[in-house]
Amino acid sequence: MEPQTAAGKVLWHFTMSLDGFVAGPGHSMDWMQGLEEGERDVVADYVATTGAVLGGRDGWDAFPDASMTYGGRWSGATFVLTHHPGDAAPSPGVTFLDCDVAEAVRIALEAADGKNVEVLSPTIGAQLLERGLLDEIDIHIAPVLLGDGIRLYDNPGGSPIPLTLVNGDSGRIEVGLRFRPLRA
Repeated sequence: MEPQTAAGKVLWHFTMSLDGFVAGPGHSMDWMQGLEEGERDVVADYVATTGAVLGGRDGWDAFPDASMTYGGRWSGATFVLTHHPGDAAPSPGVTFLDCDVAEAVRIALEAADGKNVEVLSPTIGAQLLERGLLDEIDIHIAPVLLGDGIRLYDNPGGSPIPLTLVNGDSGRIEVGLRFRPLRA
């Protein structure tokens, strides 16, 4: 996979379990412990290309420390979209927004100053996808099945959304993955 580039993009970025969860129940992330990096330092790519982060209130309430983004390796403008900014505890570098999601993206892109805005919220990402405001979906698939938690994308009864693969020879190719269960 090619390194991420800083091009003022709006990225929906997550590590996801093979069964489509980006967090376990209650936003737990302990399932990510022990995951190894691939052939290059992917986190360094995102640290270098991210100018702002846009997240939602549920995720913020579960992990209220912007200084820990990418394990503390990234710092910059963090925006949390919420209907109740007044009851959020202030945090350095974090701006709580109560506005339309399109306005939140505009604000984040301005703060990103030519770098990318990373959307770290399944709900906000889905809203941006629906409105055509998302440039890329950047997913890293972890070798784990969670079975429960917070899905990347839920749209019961909705229509399929076709995507094109950015890193490959054909944009509409099925990508094959092969895993084996680990035995104790």
